[in-house]
Amino acid sequence: MDEEILVDANFPLFSRKITPKHPSKTLPPTTAHNPSPPHLLKETDPKPNPNYASFSDLGLAEWAVQTCQELGMKKPTPVQHHCIPRILAGEDVLGLAQTGSGKTAAFALPILHRLAEDPYGVFALVVTPTRELAYQLAEQFRALGSCLNLRCAVVVGGMDMINQSKTLMQRPHVIIATPGRIKVLIEENPDIPAVFSKTKFLVLDEADRVLDVGFEEELRVVFQCLPNNRQTLLFSATMTSDLQTLLELSANKAYFYEAYEGFKTVESLKQQYIFIPKNVKDVYLLHILPRMEDMGIRSAIIFVSTCRSCHLLSLLLEELDLEAAALHSFKSQSLRLSALHRFKSGQVPVLLATDVASRGLDIPTVDLVINYDIPRYPRDYVHRVGRTARAGRGGLAVSFVTQNDVRSYS
Repeated sequence: MDEEILVDANFPLFSRKITPKHPSKTLPPTTAHNPSPPHLLKETDPKPNPNYASFSDLGLAEWAVQTCQELGMKKPTPVQHHCIPRILAGEDVLGLAQTGSGKTAAFALPILHRLAEDPYGVFALVVTPTRELAYQLAEQFRALGSCLNLRCAVVVGGMDMINQSKTLMQRPHVIIATPGRIKVLIEENPDIPAVFSKTKFLVLDEADRVLDVGFEEELRVVFQCLPNNRQTLLFSATMTSDLQTLLELSANKAYFYEAYEGFKTVESLKQQYIFIPKNVKDVYLLHILPRMEDMGIRSAIIFVSTCRSCHLLSLLLEELDLEAAALHSFKSQSLRLSALHRFKSGQVPVLLATDVASRGLDIPTVDLVINYDIPRYPRDYVHRVGRTARAGRGGLAVSFVTQNDVRSYS
């Protein structure tokens, strides 16, 4: 499958450049460039420029700056500081930054800035790997574009396809979709591809996951509908070989902001592990959960490897009168949203989840992440524990390591 991607000329990650009507202010200087490959502008661990200490210094419109202030965003984070001017200047961008670093605003603000200059739909298509993240992105777009009468649509699996097709035909400004559902709608309704004929932005959020080979066919269908003069923006907390390969094959000089190399968790996160026999994991979990309040923990997410384990663990906690919500892909979409809402609103202090909850979810009250089952890959660990210690806050991650997991840690 990898070779098929490498030689396929009809699978373009980036398209031709577009020149903005109103160029942004002078760009912050790049501190380090990597000449290999020659088309890739790479900025590794750059230091913020004190001359760009506010959102207005980045070239954003006054209404956008005011909205940021109203939302409590006092100054740009490093990923926002380096990527927003480049996006406003019309460049394709790959942003690699830690979880909780403000990547959503880094692409949403310049998109909304450009939309306000020439509003029409569909202006931007955002592709994201999970349904829950799609709904969260929609909430953030609506908050940042609250003064624009923004029309934002979410297109994910588990919902009525007829209503979704009608929504797309109404041409909302921003469409946020999961790869599988948008592919089905495009293929089954011949009128929908024309909806994307003037789209200016394609965003791949959690790009490392979206660009997995498993989504190759879905992305191919999406790319065929989009114009060549779009901007392509990719953001993630982890870099993968698939992402690196497609980036190096791109025809454009994409701007690459890399806050760090490899896999990295935030410094404010405290990480611990408990080495225990596999058959007593439940006992240790039930020792921790009733003591959360005494430990000053407001809420916790417990990650398991399978839907079956998630369901069985939820039944166990229910039998022991411990309140928890369960989130996994075997639940209907309405039940998944209900579980997430109960957790986010504080109705239940514990969320049991598979990796459908490991990507992008921003819940400020999460102080503890427990890896009940160890993830298979390091990048999955980074994303899981990134649900806490976000935006400079503290957090704790505890992993249950059993005799079966020793090889993963050796």
